[in-house]
Amino acid sequence: MLLADDNLIVREGVRALLKRDPTIEVVGVAGDYDELIAQAIELSPQVLVTDIRMPPTFQDEGIEAAKEVRKRLPGTGVVVLSQYDSPEYAVGLLSDGAAGYAYLLKDRVADSDRLAKAIREVATGGSMLDPEIVQALVSPAREEGALSDDEEELLRQVAEGRPVKAIANSAGVTPESINDAIENLFLTLARGASAGQANALQRLRSLHSAILDREEQGQTLSRLLPGGLAERLRTDRASMERTERLTVTVLMSDVRGYSGIAERADPALLAGQLNAHRKEMNAAILNEGGTVMQYVGDAVMAVFGAPDPHPGHALSAVRAAVAMHSRQSDLDGLWAEQGLAAFGLGIGLSTGDVAAALLGSVERLEYTLVGDTVNLAQRLQDLARPAGTTVANEATVVLASDGWDWDSLGDREVKGREAPVAAYRLCTPITTAASLGGQR
Repeated sequence: MLLADDNLIVREGVRALLKRDPTIEVVGVAGDYDELIAQAIELSPQVLVTDIRMPPTFQDEGIEAAKEVRKRLPGTGVVVLSQYDSPEYAVGLLSDGAAGYAYLLKDRVADSDRLAKAIREVATGGSMLDPEIVQALVSPAREEGALSDDEEELLRQVAEGRPVKAIANSAGVTPESINDAIENLFLTLARGASAGQANALQRLRSLHSAILDREEQGQTLSRLLPGGLAERLRTDRASMERTERLTVTVLMSDVRGYSGIAERADPALLAGQLNAHRKEMNAAILNEGGTVMQYVGDAVMAVFGAPDPHPGHALSAVRAAVAMHSRQSDLDGLWAEQGLAAFGLGIGLSTGDVAAALLGSVERLEYTLVGDTVNLAQRLQDLARPAGTTVANEATVVLASDGWDWDSLGDREVKGREAPVAAYRLCTPITTAASLGGQR
């Protein structure tokens, strides 16, 4: 981290305080705006800890410098230390979004290692507000006594920076209803606003915008990571460094004859087909509680039982496979009317143990399953011929329970394995997606 404060005594005191934490290294110090910017560019710190008022004007150089550093070095965490408990400084800091920012009062940074906690929080994209700032944000409205207990509680959670979805989950209601409640709360404050309430309204609106910005960042993260994993990382950051051993069912699907289709098709039309195909496959997998791991061209890899374990993973995977064939059959019917080639699927299912972890480098992490179960799903998918076929290993057949018609293919030699594999073909006929529920 980079430490910036024009007061030498304060700066060295904070540096000495942080030396007690072996996970934090102070790589540089700065005493004014220009030095702070120059040091940040040279050192590229993970976190900037800065005072608000510094030379040359002693106004809000620290906050402005922090924003400038974030523009030049996106992702840098920022902790602002201040002797001022006015919420306006916090609102100014958070006006462009709360993620990666913390605001602490200087006189209490040593309490329960609060500063060290804030540094670790912003380093991973989190945020933190000093409790006294939160109290100052809500106290003007509370003094009037115009709010109900429920409104007081909602006001407190908004001021603390809780995302709308988190508030909704804890209350057991929809995010839309919480958004409506927040708007009504603002209207209540506005109708009887005194000067104090007007200030509170302005501050809360700014914080609400910061919360929405942070939620949008979270939704972006959810689009980049398998389902459920983004939320886990936000609530359990230590999971980033853990490797879990899980029993899962892996699904691999592939479009039969795709290379020939691509050779004959208009690329723009083919891209539209692929998009429609992925949308339907994604829906079939998610409807059964699966996690889409990756798309590779026309191939889809999914897992049932990770990142969150559940005992019915094999049955869910079989249901998803049937739904995928059904949805693709419906798509093929639509495409035939447009003169487009059909996508015939081959699907492999493999149940067994895997290691699940976030693997990669500092620049890029990827949620990955490692183990023979993954490789076997790929090999079973190769056996799934003709198009419209699903092939599974014996463990999947046993765990999926009765009610499914399987045809034994015997012990089959598969690439990359010394021992043969007992393979089974699912004989359930392709139906329309709407009638699939009757097979469950």
